[in-house]
This record gives sequence, C-alpha cells and structure tokens, in this order.
Amino acid sequence: MDYPQTFQQLRDWFPDEVSCLEYLARVRWPDGFVCPRCQCPRSWRTGAGLWMCAGCGRKTSVTAGTIFHRTRTPLSTWFAAIWFVTSTKNGVSAASLQQVLGFGSYETAWAWLHKLRRAMVRPDRERLSGTVEVDESFVGGVSAGRLGASTDKVPVMIAVERVGRQCLGRIRLEVASTPGSLESVQFAARVVEPGATIRTDGARMFRRLGEMGYTHTYVTGYNAADPEAVLPGVHLVASLLKRWLIGTLHHGASEKHLPYYLDEYTFRFNRRTAKARGLLFFRLMQQAVNTDPHPLATLINPETAKPF
Repeated sequence: MDYPQTFQQLRDWFPDEVSCLEYLARVRWPDGFVCPRCQCPRSWRTGAGLWMCAGCGRKTSVTAGTIFHRTRTPLSTWFAAIWFVTSTKNGVSAASLQQVLGFGSYETAWAWLHKLRRAMVRPDRERLSGTVEVDESFVGGVSAGRLGASTDKVPVMIAVERVGRQCLGRIRLEVASTPGSLESVQFAARVVEPGATIRTDGARMFRRLGEMGYTHTYVTGYNAADPEAVLPGVHLVASLLKRWLIGTLHHGASEKHLPYYLDEYTFRFNRRTAKARGLLFFRLMQQAVNTDPHPLATLINPETAKPF
C-alpha cells in the first residue's frame, strides 16, 4: 500500500524527518533517483540526507523545487496538514488549519493551503470525454434585482461530464474575464476531447464548436419552464460550488485567488467517490513533489509569480 489508511497509521509511518524524506523520495522518483543535471541514474546518500550524483557530483534534496522547498517546518507537520486537508470531505479553512496544527499565525496556515491548492490540478490532466455540458455561472455576493452578466459577481465557466442520465463524471472550472464571450468556446476546446458531444444553451457563439471537431447540441433555456432542467449537470455543480464557498470558506474567497479555490473544488469533486481517503493524501503528495515552490509574495499577488 502506497499510503496510510488512518491518521494513526500516518503517525506510525512518519515518526521522524528521515521517514518523511524516504517517502517523498519514493513518490518523487518511483523508478529511482535520476540527476536533474546530467540524467545519471547512479547516486548515493550523503550524511546530510542529500542525493549525490555519481556522474557529475551534484547534490540534490528531495524537497528542492517542490512546495516543500526550503521549509523550516518538520515534514511530519506538512504530512499532517495534507492528511487533514484531504481526509476532510468538504475541506478546511485557514482558521481551522491554524487551530488544528497550532500555527502561531493565520498567515502561515493561509499560505500552506494556497501552496497545496497549486498542487491540486495537474497541467497535463486528461480532457473530458463522452457527453459534456458547458455553461457559465456567477459566484460572489448578493446582487439584488439583477441577474447573470448584469451583476458584480464573477463569471465561472463550467464543464461537466454526463455519465448516463443521472450521474455526473469529472468537472472543469475556470474564471472568465468577460461573461458571455468567446472565452467559453476556447475553454470548451481546452478541456473537452475532440470528437466528444458538447451540450450548451442556445448562445450562437457555441455553434462554432461543430466546426472544431465536436458534436454540438444545444437547448434554449430562456423560455424554459425550468431553466435548471436545461443543463442540469452544470446547474447542480454551480449550486454545490456556491454552497462549498459559503460553508467551508465563509465567503472568504477573494476574486484574485478564486482560480485556486476552483482548483481545490475540482480536486475534491472529481475524487468524491474515492473509497480510501488515504488515496487522496497520496495523489496530492504525488502532485506536491511535482509543483514548483510558491513564495508568500506570489501567493498574495499571483500576477507577480514568475517561473521557478
């Protein structure tokens, strides 16, 4: 088994820093260490716990270039945080993480959660397939007397796989810069496999999907007796997303950080049927060792982030 089954087992597996480093090495280099400089597969361990390449002599830390890069906190605390985040069905707020792990500041817990959110979505993930519903929704505060694009809410593009008539598959979520624009068509092309069937509302911009290698079907919802029945998968996901933002984050998701909250929700929704919560711990750990470090300054202002 590649992951602990319970929190007690987590503590038994990782009683010290050495055991944590060994586990990270197996996760990061499942086929064995390969030097990042010369690609030599031969190495030995130094007394400081580094991997020294037998070819060029470079010393490499298993945490270098990951979200654990230069951390001063014991890895066992990081492992406990990842377990807490993934084993809780609806996730945790920064205030809850601070309380559970005993951090001295709210900022530390907030930064850790945002580092983990950066690791929750793989850039090379598979695209949706089969029959996929695509539409927009709006998240944010209450805009009395106004609907849709006329509000001050943030437009979010949603794609949902349909598995049979009653079941939903995977989802994809992205923030749109402008509601009701061709951005939604580009989003669909990015996240849906060519050849799939895409269902949308009657907006004319979606008609071009038929020329892009998709089977496009649409339904007009403006005059429908029940608009939510037109694209039921999208409406259900939008409703659950808003409930999660309110219930878990307590309206604490700012617009500039919303893309990363959407990544977390996508991670959780797509793994909602996992039988072992420890498997989510393992998946996030796999992605954490392949995610670049994110200093606090770039977490606070994502637009200033530069390639590591």
